[in-house]
Amino acid sequence: MKKEFKVYTKTGDDGTTGLVGGTRVKKYDARLEAYGTVDELNASIGVLRSCDLPDNISNLLVQIQNKLFNIGSRLASDEKGEAFTAGLIITEEHIKILENTIDKFEESLPALSHFILPGGELSTAHCHVARTVCRRAERRILEFSESEPVQPETIKYINRLSDFLFVLARKMAFDKNVDEVKWTKD
Repeated sequence: MKKEFKVYTKTGDDGTTGLVGGTRVKKYDARLEAYGTVDELNASIGVLRSCDLPDNISNLLVQIQNKLFNIGSRLASDEKGEAFTAGLIITEEHIKILENTIDKFEESLPALSHFILPGGELSTAHCHVARTVCRRAERRILEFSESEPVQPETIKYINRLSDFLFVLARKMAFDKNVDEVKWTKD
């Protein structure tokens, strides 16, 4: 007979949570802020994926979500858990995929000569929300990295991902003939 998996364990009722590896830490620990914000970013990209997107973009977003799960798993691992998550690394190749996609998208976009206001249509607006969550995830990971080691490629990937989300917002607006709204100093 298969053991049933329970969503609730009641072990966190005391304000702690278990890391991959077994260590228990407070739910407001910097580590949890880091991987919790990565989880929030992943959910935000999931909302973006629910929009009407071309298959190539939707497929790339799924790949990105998988990488975010890898990042979250590594951030959630204590010393014992690192053996379990060691293979979930971010590589320069993963970063290069984002950079190449940014470069490809920018080829068809008009030069950016002004700040733009987030919005446009639904998918572009969701890109901007995901971008801002990504920037926060980067800040939380950097803060956590001051006390614990974090793979440098993880930080680079998250930084590049926010750039990708910005360019993706511009690309989708351009492809859908949605004007970018310039920021004006009032």
